[in-house]
Amino acid sequence: MSALASAIGVSGALRGLLSRQTAEELPAPTAAVRRLTPPAQLTEAELIDGCLNGSRLMQKHLYERFAARMMAVCLRYAQTTFEAEDVLQEGFLTVFKNLGSFRRECPLEFWIRRIMVNAALRQHRRNMPLVAVSDGGDYPEDLAGEEFVLANYAFEDLLSIVQELAPRYRMVFNLFAIEGYSHKEIGEMLGISEGTSKSQYSRARVILKTKLERLDAQHSHGHLRK
Repeated sequence: MSALASAIGVSGALRGLLSRQTAEELPAPTAAVRRLTPPAQLTEAELIDGCLNGSRLMQKHLYERFAARMMAVCLRYAQTTFEAEDVLQEGFLTVFKNLGSFRRECPLEFWIRRIMVNAALRQHRRNMPLVAVSDGGDYPEDLAGEEFVLANYAFEDLLSIVQELAPRYRMVFNLFAIEGYSHKEIGEMLGISEGTSKSQYSRARVILKTKLERLDAQHSHGHLRK
């Protein structure tokens, strides 16, 4: 298994799927050509066709091509790295199970990303009875129309702050601000009203802005962003 797979804690069924040496080869001459092609140069179509033909090697290449980017997605939805690893594993198992239904009408990465988001939603629903909505912080009620630019901050800083959001605020913020779902769609996905989605998104923005302002204040006093 790759160092990447080990680093992000892949285990269980997915570990078994990715660690096996390929016992069956694809039909010649396709198999011979693909064995000589560097993984980075394989097209999405070649990866997909290889996986559908049962090649463990192609499954490994597909996983390694998208795992790091999908882990970044999972981390934004999860509260801990361990939870993100669980979501990633569940998501990739779903990818390999349903790859035959992928119509290739959009980039493969987009399709995989949607699967990861859905896996995160399922994890959120499983955890809902165990978490509270409020984080108990003292924050202003609104932003008074002010905007803040997330691109001005390091990924590690943003990730830490987003993970500190109460779970439902975190879900709504990610689904609306990052994934581009409408509040109506988010309401249907989370089982809340459209108005509640809007309210929780607004609250999440207030909390994020307040925390980022505190971060800026710390940096201005000599704490450099790593």
